[in-house]
Amino acid sequence: MKDSAEALEKIIVSYAPLLKQVTEEEFVLTPAPGKWSKKEILGHLVDSIQNNIRRFIVAQYEEQPHIVYAQDYWVASAGYQYYDTNDLIALWILLNRHACVILKNIPDEFEKKECLTEAPHSIEWLAEDYNKHLLHHLHQILNLESIPYP
Repeated sequence: MKDSAEALEKIIVSYAPLLKQVTEEEFVLTPAPGKWSKKEILGHLVDSIQNNIRRFIVAQYEEQPHIVYAQDYWVASAGYQYYDTNDLIALWILLNRHACVILKNIPDEFEKKECLTEAPHSIEWLAEDYNKHLLHHLHQILNLESIPYP
């Protein structure tokens, strides 16, 4: 878990300054009907880390909890397109820092405990997968080389 936490910390430090350089015009541009703007993608990452924080914690004390979320509904309900951009970036940073603390505090014997998303996954797998998912979307937002994500 420490490796995933350290990788997440590096992502935050590396990408937060880049997010702050994206213009408001770039952030709110919707590429096509039914597609998320960059701001909504960042909001999706906020939702994703909130749900993963819950998974990281609940899977430690419940037997294979079922934690999923309807991502389109979450993004629409939160109104990220109209969110203050600086606040949204700050929220993303703080929630991810919080996740780092949680991951570092997970006892070794709980790393293999499972949470049911689409399928059962260990806390360790969820943390590693979150980092991959995060990088995939950050590269979308920042127009960097695409990182495939299943």
